[in-house]
Amino acid sequence: MSLSYKARRRWSLVILLLGLPAYIVAAVTIMNLLGRPPMWVEFAVYVALGIIWAIPFKFIFKGIGQADPDAPQDRE
Repeated sequence: MSLSYKARRRWSLVILLLGLPAYIVAAVTIMNLLGRPPMWVEFAVYVALGIIWAIPFKFIFKGIGQADPDAPQDRE
């Protein structure tokens, strides 16, 4: 079952406004629990976490910035 364009836009907005800040808070909390690793390790972990969060949502974000493909075409 594939999501419609409007549903993908709504879900992407929910993910970006609610899910991403929650993920950032969780990532920072976990890093604080680990103590203070060397700066390059901390940087590598944040880069990896920054990439990993988007992988499951790739199909939702694909094509969101383009025009609605289901909208009627305006022909002149």
